[in-house]
Amino acid sequence: MIAYHHISDERIAMRQHPAMLIEFARSREISDAQILLDTGIDIAATEDAQRMISPQQYLRLLMNVNKALDANDTSFLIGEQMLPGHIHGVSHALLHAGSLREALDILIAHATQLSPLMCPRLKRGKGWIVVYWMDSYGAPAQRSVLTEMHMAALVAMCRWLSGERLPWRFCFNRRAPRYIEQYEVHLGAEMKFNCHFDAMLIEEDVLDRRWPRGNPAAVKLALQASVAEQKQHTPSLLNALYDYLLNHIRCAPTLEQTAQQFFCSPATLKRYLAKHGTHFQAELDQARSHAALHLFLTQQIDNEAVAQHLGFHDANNFRRSFKRWTGLTPSLIREGMHADLAKWI
Repeated sequence: MIAYHHISDERIAMRQHPAMLIEFARSREISDAQILLDTGIDIAATEDAQRMISPQQYLRLLMNVNKALDANDTSFLIGEQMLPGHIHGVSHALLHAGSLREALDILIAHATQLSPLMCPRLKRGKGWIVVYWMDSYGAPAQRSVLTEMHMAALVAMCRWLSGERLPWRFCFNRRAPRYIEQYEVHLGAEMKFNCHFDAMLIEEDVLDRRWPRGNPAAVKLALQASVAEQKQHTPSLLNALYDYLLNHIRCAPTLEQTAQQFFCSPATLKRYLAKHGTHFQAELDQARSHAALHLFLTQQIDNEAVAQHLGFHDANNFRRSFKRWTGLTPSLIREGMHADLAKWI
């Protein structure tokens, strides 16, 4: 049985990310009434060290703060305070990471605690790596804000711990915004919009550059202390489903098969997904398109090989499906990716 939690489950400690967000808003003279509007959280709860809230409540808090401030840099400024965070062992481990590789390993392994609203995932290519961000709870209206927050969080943490601004490149699954200057200030100048996932790329030789704060003993002790706590943190339904679909993508997983693995009926799984603003076919199509994009990007193989990997009977069926998923043919996507890599790496 696959373990997971729902958007309405109380999984996030108020004293951690939500407290940081509330203090940020208060420092800009946003009233508690505006911050807590329609969240189901009262003022007393904001001071309760034991209080847990749901991702749904946290997303509402974030929406309230962004609406009240109505500024183009809000998401970036919030993100720059997120990491390493104040989450006992895992934050302490991040603080003493000795390299980008070690920091990414910690962040990805403990994403449910360190970045509860978006899940970072890692792919390696020839001479470079890709960190791409997945929405953990299906919040499309806040996708841009969440992406800006989490990319800014990783950039700011790496800059602080490494002592330099790392040469990240950025891809965004959206049109270029009007406030492009905020992206350049908080992230960097190397970016591309109208991509098919939100990702950060960096050359592989940066991974193992030693960072001045690195302390292997401190990292080991901090992670050992957090083992028991980590076992209590299951992934969100969407993250667990994405992992399952990717791991079984060659077997053409069905709704019925998937529901069985999630220990529920197909109708119940449909209902769960509807609460997250999505449905099974959309999640399957996303996993298939990402698998294809990763193969194009990391292995630079042709349509026939990708079609075979995804379980299609022939390349023509794959080509039609890929165009439905992304709006473009595989050849156009592949050519664009290779042109970008030639320019960047």
